[in-house]
Amino acid sequence: MESQPNNPLHGIKLEQIINDLVAHYGWEYMGYNIKIKCFTDNPSVKSSLKFLRRMPWARTKVENMYLKMLKNNKR
Repeated sequence: MESQPNNPLHGIKLEQIINDLVAHYGWEYMGYNIKIKCFTDNPSVKSSLKFLRRMPWARTKVENMYLKMLKNNKR
């Protein structure tokens, strides 16, 4: 496995990203900022994982939200 010291997402699973975001922001806030049905209509980690694994554009938005959360928590 390659070392990626400059990649803050390296080694973090998508499920962990979703769980951390839900714990920090909640589903309602996530659905407001990223308009996808799996966050707004009966949200669950399972449905979010299924959708985000098929839609790279949505996964990118979630990963960017996660990176912003990490950056704001470092302050």
